[in-house]
Amino acid sequence: MQEKNSEKYYTTIGLEIHAELKTTTKMFCSCRNNPDETKPNTNICPVCMAHPGALPVINKKAVENVIRVGLAIGAEIADFSEFDRKNYFYPDIPKGYQISQYKYPIVKGGKLAGMDITRIHLEEDTANNKHLSGVGHPEIQDEYSLIDFNRAGVPLMELVTEAHTFETSEEAAKVASNFAKEYQLLLQYIDASEANMEKGEMRVEANVSVSPDKDKKWTAYVEVKNLNSFKSVEKAIKYEVERMIELFEEGKESEIVKETRGFDEAKQRTVSQRKKESSEDYRYFPDPDLPKMKLHEAFDLEKVKQELPELPMQKRVRYKNDFGIKDEDIEIYINDKELAKWFEEVANLLFSPPARGGVSEGRGGGSEKIKTASNYITSDYLGIKKFQPEARPLAATNFAELINLVTENKISSRATKDILAMIVIDDASPLKIATEKNLLQKNDEGELKGIVEKILAENQQVVATYKGGKENALMSLVGKIIKETNGSANPQVVIKLLKELIK
Repeated sequence: MQEKNSEKYYTTIGLEIHAELKTTTKMFCSCRNNPDETKPNTNICPVCMAHPGALPVINKKAVENVIRVGLAIGAEIADFSEFDRKNYFYPDIPKGYQISQYKYPIVKGGKLAGMDITRIHLEEDTANNKHLSGVGHPEIQDEYSLIDFNRAGVPLMELVTEAHTFETSEEAAKVASNFAKEYQLLLQYIDASEANMEKGEMRVEANVSVSPDKDKKWTAYVEVKNLNSFKSVEKAIKYEVERMIELFEEGKESEIVKETRGFDEAKQRTVSQRKKESSEDYRYFPDPDLPKMKLHEAFDLEKVKQELPELPMQKRVRYKNDFGIKDEDIEIYINDKELAKWFEEVANLLFSPPARGGVSEGRGGGSEKIKTASNYITSDYLGIKKFQPEARPLAATNFAELINLVTENKISSRATKDILAMIVIDDASPLKIATEKNLLQKNDEGELKGIVEKILAENQQVVATYKGGKENALMSLVGKIIKETNGSANPQVVIKLLKELIK
């Protein structure tokens, strides 16, 4: 589908993101919350199966996790909150209603990744529908469905953003995707959720509408479900915007209706599922089986806030201020906490406090050694680990030693790469390897002078070319000298000697 005259239209999006919380038990019962359970209908009980007379009990840890998320985004934590019954009948809802929150969510407001948050509330997840085929079973002629209730009742946190309007669908899609990524990172950093999209632990829904008037939003928005990757978020929003614009261009804007659509990964398009329900359709009312919550009494909010770990945005600022490394490198560490921890070990080994009265080259501006270390980590080290399965974690002390060798011109960059490839397989001292393999650079001018004179005598034509004004010819001589010394000659020393002797 081609976007037509898209500059005439404005895209408005809002996100709803569900995340399964990381708790030992389910939201209202003592069944295990185990997303890795493979045997169907194992973690179930009378409460999550809605047997008559079974009563729910609130999981305090799940409530605390929602509060922690709210504090992390600078939101308001409600003093009073309660659970409601959201009435609808699907096979994956055994009670005929879902325990959720309507009028009094736990969290209101806040901001993340440039988007304003409306609310975050807590509810229970539904069961899993397994759609199967009768192929191979002669007694079953058609497709059929089974239900696995292991997920039913798992604590589910729903975040709802404010609607944001953008000039283009590309901008809207990128902002939505970036928000979802940042939210996933936040949940993982504070250990509230694994937020693994492939396992369905985090699910994104996008509310999309377009309008020819920036100040007047089109009321018939579409909710796109089944967005299980960041790429799908971008593609679904772009497709849906283009679909709506095409209807506007053809004078069929009346066909843009308030509905729920699914995203078909195989066909890369959205498909209509059902008309969009309103809150009245769900007939919310307070759950009579659950007590009201006075959250400011139940939790020490200041203590909870102080116990939050360093958040991704805080870490970005610290890495920039302390290490001065590239933004691209910082994002690699932000997304890989183990690598970041290792990098900081290396950085601390490379950072030397200034002598009395001296000036530090490290913290505040980022030392050159730390920047060099980061360059080698994010390019060479990760590259080797990716293509060499036998590579293993490398001692920070050995990697720091390697960086000291190259930054102090004791080995060449080529030798650095070669030694690195060795020590990720057999973690050993780079200095010992460089010494044994004669990779230490020769910096002694007296030792190198004889070799330089020999190469000059053998390459008089190249010397004449250099004297004739072609300065690149000098590098040819440098290469020959380095080859003569098996790569051990310091190129800077060689260049200095060449210029002196060619005069």
